[in-house]
Amino acid sequence: MIPDSRTRQRIASRFSRRGDRIYIHGKPATDPVYAAAARAIAGKRLPLLDIGCGLGLLGHYLHACDALDGYVGLDHDARKIAMGRVAAERAGLGGEIALCEGDAATPQALRGHVAMLDVLHYLPQERQGELLAFAVDHLADDGVLILRNVIRDGSWRYRATVWEEKFIKAVGWIPGGAQYFPTEDDIRGVLEPRGIRVDFRPLFGRTPYNSYLMTASRRA
Repeated sequence: MIPDSRTRQRIASRFSRRGDRIYIHGKPATDPVYAAAARAIAGKRLPLLDIGCGLGLLGHYLHACDALDGYVGLDHDARKIAMGRVAAERAGLGGEIALCEGDAATPQALRGHVAMLDVLHYLPQERQGELLAFAVDHLADDGVLILRNVIRDGSWRYRATVWEEKFIKAVGWIPGGAQYFPTEDDIRGVLEPRGIRVDFRPLFGRTPYNSYLMTASRRA
């Protein structure tokens, strides 16, 4: 079940700040990655590790889809983690949605699905391989790795994304900004030698940005 407007409003009402509530109500309706993630794990009820989880919105969304057996979100932003914890407790989901402050590669006692949405390019190239390997270590035999990221391919969409990231860095929305945009081969080169089957497809949505959805698993 894909959450409707009333469900999205209920999720948004769990958060304290008005700006966050407006963002959270609209984000799943306009960003195709949430529905894509739900479809990718449909019929495979496992816990999910969300690397770079922010407020934990993906956990609330997938819980509303009745798609998970638990959710652990990991993020270095203490403020977002604190706000997300309050929202989960307010919803009575403190036992279902666990948010942890820490480095993106902090080991977790979880084997299931793994999600990384718009995370890789904020790390230097050498750390990207480490993080992908970390994700594989937390992937169950029948789990799905869900990765959404900008891919470096020289297209006009890629160039538009680079300019957008420069703007984000200039205004201080994300300190440090983008470090390295991976190519498809960069990602395959880490995952395929580990026995992971990888599928890429565009996920542009209604944006000019060069976002791709990658789903990967141990089994065909």
